[in-house]
Order: sequence, then C-alpha cells, then structure tokens
Amino acid sequence: MIGKFSIIEKFIIDKMRETGIPGLSIALVKDNDVVYSRGFGFRDVEYGRPATPETIYGIGSVTKSFTALAIMKLVEDGKLSLEDPVDKYVHVNIEPYGEKVKIWHFLTHSSGIPALGYAEALIDSVAYGEGLITPMASPEDVITFMLDAGDWVEARPGEKFFYLNEGYVILGKIISKISRMPYEDFIKREILDPLGMRRSYFRREDVEADTNVAVPYLYKNKTLTRGSFPYGITADGGMLSNVLDLSRYILMYLNEGTVNGFEIISKESIREMFKPRIKLPYEIFGEEAYGYGLSIYPRFPAGTLIGHSGSVLVYTAYMGFIPERGIGVAVLANASGYPLSQIGMYALMVLSGKDPERLPFVIYEKTLKGLEGVYRAYKSTITFNVKVEGSFIILESRRRYSGMGLILVPEVIEEDRVLCYTLQYGRKIYAEFRRKGSKIELIYERYKLIKD
Repeated sequence: MIGKFSIIEKFIIDKMRETGIPGLSIALVKDNDVVYSRGFGFRDVEYGRPATPETIYGIGSVTKSFTALAIMKLVEDGKLSLEDPVDKYVHVNIEPYGEKVKIWHFLTHSSGIPALGYAEALIDSVAYGEGLITPMASPEDVITFMLDAGDWVEARPGEKFFYLNEGYVILGKIISKISRMPYEDFIKREILDPLGMRRSYFRREDVEADTNVAVPYLYKNKTLTRGSFPYGITADGGMLSNVLDLSRYILMYLNEGTVNGFEIISKESIREMFKPRIKLPYEIFGEEAYGYGLSIYPRFPAGTLIGHSGSVLVYTAYMGFIPERGIGVAVLANASGYPLSQIGMYALMVLSGKDPERLPFVIYEKTLKGLEGVYRAYKSTITFNVKVEGSFIILESRRRYSGMGLILVPEVIEEDRVLCYTLQYGRKIYAEFRRKGSKIELIYERYKLIKD
C-alpha cells in the first residue's frame, strides 16, 4: 500500500505545482475504514501553516448530495413525494411548455430551465471583493430573482440536463418549510450528527471558532490573493467540511444508508439516488448520467463511480466512491486550478489496482505536454513555438511580422498522433503532430517541421 500511496502523492504534488493550488487534503476509504489521509501544501500561505486531513474547506456543490439525501428522508417519512410539483410548497411561477416542475426535476437538474447564473455572480462578487455585490442572501432572494425566468426555459421537464443551482436553493427552502426548521439545522440533526461529522459547518461563526480552517485563495493577475467564502445561501453549495468528516459520509453510501449499525436512511432510498436519471451533456468514459444529487459514471474503468464535485472559486472539492469495490475518496483544496475530480479518479484507480496512466485525461495531458517545444522546417527556414494552454495548443511563428499565435483545437488524440484544427478566415485548417520513435513531426498547411 505504501507504494500505491506514493504514486498518488506524486500526482497530487505535480498538479498542485503546475496549477498553483496552495493547499489540498485527501482521504481514501476502503473496507469500512480510512486507509490513507494527508494534507499537502499550505492551509495558510502567509503564516506558513500546513494543510492537514482535519483542515476545513468549502465543499461547494458536494452540498447538493446532502440536500438530495434530506429530500429522500422526507419522502421516506411520507412528508412529500418526488412527484409533487414544486409550487405546492414554494411559489415559483415557471411552467416549461405548460408543464409543472416536480421535485425530482430539480433533484436531477432536468427542469428545463438553463442555469440562471445567480451562484456564479454571487461567488465572483464575494470572492473577488470587487464591483457591485450580488444581493442574494436568502432563498427568498433567489426566488424573486427567478420571477422573470419563465421565458428562459429551453426544454420540457425531464427531457434535458441543465445544471441549475437555483433549483437546489428551492429544494432547501422546501426542506425548511416541511421540517419547520432552518435547512442547516435539519441537515445537522438528520445527517451530520448521526454520522459524527462534528466539524462540518454552514454558519460563519462556527467556522471562525475552528482553529484549522484553510484560507480561501484565488489568483488576481497571476498573483495569489486571499478571497472570501460566500456565506448565506446554503442548500446548493454552502457547507464547509474536512476530508475525514466526508469519509464518514462516503462510508454511509457504501453501506447503503447505515453507519455503525445506525440507519440514516433505507438502502432502497440510497439505491434510488444511485440510479441514472438524466444523461449528462458530456462524456469522459461513456454513458455518464445524473441521479438524485449524484453524478454516475457506469463505465469508469474501476467500476461504477458515483460522486459529486464542487467549486466556489476559492475552494474546490470532490467526493466519489465505487460501491462494488467498497472504496471512496474525498479531496478538498483552497483554490481553483486543477479539477479535483481527476485527482479523485486517479486515486481510485490506484486504490483498485488499476493503471491510472490509462485514464483519458492523463493520456490527454501527457500527450499534449509532450508536444511543447520548438519546431523547425527544412534547414530552419521556418520556426514555430508550440505550447499548451489548458485544453488548447498555441502555435506561434518566430517570424517577426507573423502576428498573433494560432489556437489549435485537438480533435483526435492518440499516443503517436494528434490531429488539430484552427480557423482562418472561416476556413478549417488542420495541423497534425506525428510521433516517429524519438522524433515528433508537425504537418501544418504547406509545411513539415520537426521538433528540436
């Protein structure tokens, strides 16, 4: 196991260095226990304080899985039905194509309402501390914000996935209304306390009383800067936690609703949450879907992967688990930079004995990175610089009058061949990188070039 963990550690450190993440914590669970936990880097750069497994971070949209679990508990108790129209509990006057939005539509992001952007605007204004504040401090504010959204619908309910933070805010309001207590108190009483998640919070005063909290960071003009966490609205992304608490939460899912003999929720409800309900609009492995508050990857190489990621810009998060193997991972960081879902997937591959280097994004990153360098035409008559920025390749001529670089979009990525295209004056022009032994060739328009 020690060797396995060192592979994960190297991957994490490399990605933190490449993308400027100051601090990160991770925990791995297997066979009903935490088998590994560690902090990397700084929870507080200015004071040199290290991140630990106990460090508190915002978990962003991982909170949505708690909201979904709470809804399922209310269903079990006979307090509501997933088929109930949302306007039975909250006045939301939006009927996509004349159809009622039901609770399960908000759970699965399939209401037909595209993202309205309240959370993005709020996070930007609070985290950066610049410009006009987005005045949304309560679910009621969000509901008012949505009053004109009736003309914004794009599909009938249940037809198409549109990630909708506002929908989960409304679900939180429904939980509060039915339980007759604040959403945060219901989550604490019904989920956090029974699981022993003693250091998972919603309220600022609780966070400030804790002595091991990661400073939220962001980059302004490529300079690491302290940001702020957007306290206030909670049901869509307002929880703060640590990887050890989240490990208890993961174990609850792996044990189908029960932890240490205590049933949080029935296994039937957990299985309902795990069922694919709506197809996701992207594919990494194939057949990706969303259930009730959880993303589902049925073709993940190590088995069906279930989980959720989260980001509030100054904090990022991922929790995932593979029920058939009894393994899971929680990853938290105090900045954006590298997708923590990919760190989590890498760790789960290692933990399950699979080769993480075969993951599509690992192949993608390594293959593109290997293309960087200087390319020369015959007798160095023409020279290009090639560098990778995000998911794109930048091709820059070293001729003084050549102007801006070209953005190449990878279309086919194989280990010995990368086919890209760019657009020039409305024309699609291809560029092909070919690996021949230790040599890399670039065929672009009329030119053949070879990497130094």
